[in-house]
Amino acid sequence: MRILIAATVLLFSTHVFAQAAPATTKRTTFHRETVVSVNIGASDATVWALLTNAPDYPRWNSTVISIEGRIALGEQIVLRSTLDAKRAFKLHVKEFTPNSRLVWGDGSGVRTYEISRNSDSTVTFRMHERIGGMMFPLYARAIPSFDSSFDAFAGDLKREAERVQASHR
Repeated sequence: MRILIAATVLLFSTHVFAQAAPATTKRTTFHRETVVSVNIGASDATVWALLTNAPDYPRWNSTVISIEGRIALGEQIVLRSTLDAKRAFKLHVKEFTPNSRLVWGDGSGVRTYEISRNSDSTVTFRMHERIGGMMFPLYARAIPSFDSSFDAFAGDLKREAERVQASHR
């Protein structure tokens, strides 16, 4: 019985890790970049619908307290994150390509969401954030690591998109 349980756990963990790459961060003196990607068993339209529905984020995403505003090209949103619950990030939607690419940011950072279709009816979701600038060395130590937050975001998105996709079958 123990061997069966161990084999099941090993098979499950291998399957999960094969679908998600943990977030990674690269640092230089003047910027920091964090990236995460995950394969999702849902359509690009399902993933896109979740990423662009601002009021719904807190329901499915454990890293977001709230998003006010409309996620659409040229719009401003106000995001409150669990990384710094007291701070409201005022962000502008800079790119908006349905079912494919969403970019928002402010003067010190840009976050990019990309959705790519795969040949097996899944999608790969990639989230990339670059923060920095000439003054970055002065405040870099005060910014917490994004790695665990990015991992949680990708995992939450995967779970919800696959739940939504399964309910449409």
